Amino acid sequence: MLCIGLMSGTSLDGIDGVLVRFSADAAPAAPRAAALLPGWPANAAEPDAKPTDAMAGTVAALSSGDRPTLLGHVHRPFPPALRTELLALQRPVADELHRAAVAAVGVADAYAEVVAALLPMAADEPVAVIGAHGQTVRHRPECGYTLQLLDGARLAERSGITVIGDLRSRDIAAGGQGAPLVPAFHAAVFGTADGEVLVANIGGIANVSRLGADGSVTGHDVGPGNVLLDLWVERHLGEPFDRNGAWASIGDTDDMLLDELLDEEFFDRAPPKSTGRDLFNADWLDRKLAAWSFLAPEDVQRTLVELTAIGIAREVTPRTARVIVCGGGARNAELMLALSAHVALTAPDCVVGTSAEHGVAPEHVEAMAFAWLAMRHERGLPGNLPAVTGAQGVRLLGARHPA
Repeated sequence: MLCIGLMSGTSLDGIDGVLVRFSADAAPAAPRAAALLPGWPANAAEPDAKPTDAMAGTVAALSSGDRPTLLGHVHRPFPPALRTELLALQRPVADELHRAAVAAVGVADAYAEVVAALLPMAADEPVAVIGAHGQTVRHRPECGYTLQLLDGARLAERSGITVIGDLRSRDIAAGGQGAPLVPAFHAAVFGTADGEVLVANIGGIANVSRLGADGSVTGHDVGPGNVLLDLWVERHLGEPFDRNGAWASIGDTDDMLLDELLDEEFFDRAPPKSTGRDLFNADWLDRKLAAWSFLAPEDVQRTLVELTAIGIAREVTPRTARVIVCGGGARNAELMLALSAHVALTAPDCVVGTSAEHGVAPEHVEAMAFAWLAMRHERGLPGNLPAVTGAQGVRLLGARHPA
């Protein structure tokens, strides 16, 4: 079964698309499908499936058909005008309903170009489904909604392939956060019985998945990943990101500013929890920096590196054997050094590395996760873990736009 996964995150650095194969030996869609994650009830594919004590978040094993094989990857930046509009729509603007609808069409067209670039890699084998995230412009689970801009019908029409989009809303409707959705996929790819693993996905927002050696899985958003780093470097250097953390590396951490940045209710909130640009944005950063205008911009950048590293390292326990980093932040050498230093304070023997060391390039992981979620939708299988999102039960995720 060939699937395409499409992801554009809160960093707005572009679209990552992957073509993956899921083997045919996975269980077919059925109420008692063998491919259900252990701990998911036997009726998990049914709309009203309820949580049970057994489904506290364990993922001891998956069907071998749930493990993807990467056939191809494409990255495309957003057209500059569309990126500018998507950034503007992160906050209230004039005529935003019309502008959001037009932007959703633009996102579909940009996604369609990525699909067109991936299709030759399928060698004439049909692609069964596209899992498409869309571009988040609002994430307000406390208000009962999340909004990812994407005209799924247009993408299905342009590609001629069934599209599964709006993958977060059903979890929120069931009382969950709608995020993160990737921990179950992380367990399928990175889980091991050899010790506790912490997978840190550093996109615009950073989230973690804790994979216990016993098969338990928990996870949540931990705070800003690249979003503030990218915002600051673009403001001062006109660059979309700080390549390898080179600019941050010439700065010094200001401990008092770091304390001010960490003085935010979100960091102390118990999971399940999720966040986005609704909180961690330019206005938030400017308020925090009001009393620190004398600092050199590179010192602010270095302090923001510490903020991201600490948010992740706080999730490490003495039992953590390995931290696996994916997402764009894995390419930031200064951030990886800071994270390693903070992890060592809690778990001196813990190995910190990137997902590339485990066979999956950091920029492929999240797009692969959305291909995985689309595959599960097509097979009638749930995609959320209530222990992660706080939903009332497992649910079939996504809205389907047939080819």
